[in-house]
Amino acid sequence: MVNKLSKHICAALALAAVSTVVSLPTMLVAGDAVAQTKPSEKQTRKVPTLRSKVYEQLSRAQTAADEGNIAEAISILDEVEGKKDSMNSYERAMMYNFYGFIFYNDEQYEKALSSFGQVVEQQPIPRKFEMSTLFSLSQLHLMQGNFADTIKYLERWESLNEGDIPPKNKVLKAQAYYQNKQYQEAAGQIDMAVAEHEAKGMIPDEGWLILQRAVYYELKDPNKVRDILVKLVKLFDEPKYWIQLAGMYGELGEERKQLAIMETAYQQGYIESAADLFNLAQLYYYHRAPYKGALIMEQGIQQGTLEKNLRNWRFLGQSWQLAKENQKAIPALIEAAALSDDGELDAQLAQIYLNAEQWDDALTSADRALEKGELRNPGLAYLIKGMALYNKKQYAKALQQLAEAEKHPKSQGMAQQWSKFVESEKVSQERLNAELSS
Repeated sequence: MVNKLSKHICAALALAAVSTVVSLPTMLVAGDAVAQTKPSEKQTRKVPTLRSKVYEQLSRAQTAADEGNIAEAISILDEVEGKKDSMNSYERAMMYNFYGFIFYNDEQYEKALSSFGQVVEQQPIPRKFEMSTLFSLSQLHLMQGNFADTIKYLERWESLNEGDIPPKNKVLKAQAYYQNKQYQEAAGQIDMAVAEHEAKGMIPDEGWLILQRAVYYELKDPNKVRDILVKLVKLFDEPKYWIQLAGMYGELGEERKQLAIMETAYQQGYIESAADLFNLAQLYYYHRAPYKGALIMEQGIQQGTLEKNLRNWRFLGQSWQLAKENQKAIPALIEAAALSDDGELDAQLAQIYLNAEQWDDALTSADRALEKGELRNPGLAYLIKGMALYNKKQYAKALQQLAEAEKHPKSQGMAQQWSKFVESEKVSQERLNAELSS
């Protein structure tokens, strides 16, 4: 029985896969006022100095913001901005950086984005400052759902980077690609991040693997999804990963492995929900282990995990029947039949009672089945009644019911055979009675 992963669940998990904690560029401190960036071996960049008079104004704005006076801080920055034509690129960048921080802390994210965007447009500025701002911009745009902008700023960051791209950057880029429905590009980024981490003997972050799984689900690559889930089970041993892995084995048609995973999860106490319990019981049923499935169903109903509804009672009864435990099937089928609008379950009960030689119960259930109607084979109910009445030695009544059964194509042949047999038994009984009375 296939327990398919919900596409909506996969998408929701991927959204939460990488917690986007924005790393904003460092706020200005006194020691940064005239700081210069050491020239890069790859590319030199001459950066102007942040003058003391500008620093003092920015520092005033910072103090006001720290004291919670947002309006005053903005007012001070507005005064500084009014003189931006006389400021150098580094001073303007720092001014916009302050705007960005204040707006961000005040949860005015669109204005913060605009301000931080202005920072990196002021050139030249220190390379480290530009790179930290670009990374923060990529994170902020991801938070705001601006996935194309996230990718754009990450690629600008990469163009300035002089070493290997850290895995966290690739994960962030993968998440942006995923949200932008560029699944193939997302796969390339997240695969590299995970592989590089593992190559160093490190365990990938759980969120990275969740994102990787979601990407390959969208790419319709169930084998890859299965492999990632195997890794999640081994590394993190969460109940949800066991259930999802079982579901993937089901999608791949590896139902024996699906059952093995579900059974192991159950033994570890990981299967608690009604849906998962029912799914496991179905797996046992279809793999010819109905007794185990019936026990799970019965326990689930008794403990209140499974509702006492038509579906659950009916499946419990069917499981006991397949396990050849007809007496245990009867109570479940009685409950199911009481909740059913048609007579099918009553007909099943009549058959069980007949096999158990409970003739009166068989007659009662068959009558109830015919009364409710909507039977796939109405003739069966008449046939059961005829056989039960025969066993009660009520031959005339039995023949009447068998005659009704003959009117239905599915039961006609058997009804005719039984009619001949009952008729001969009736004649034999009448002859015996006549001899005894003479």
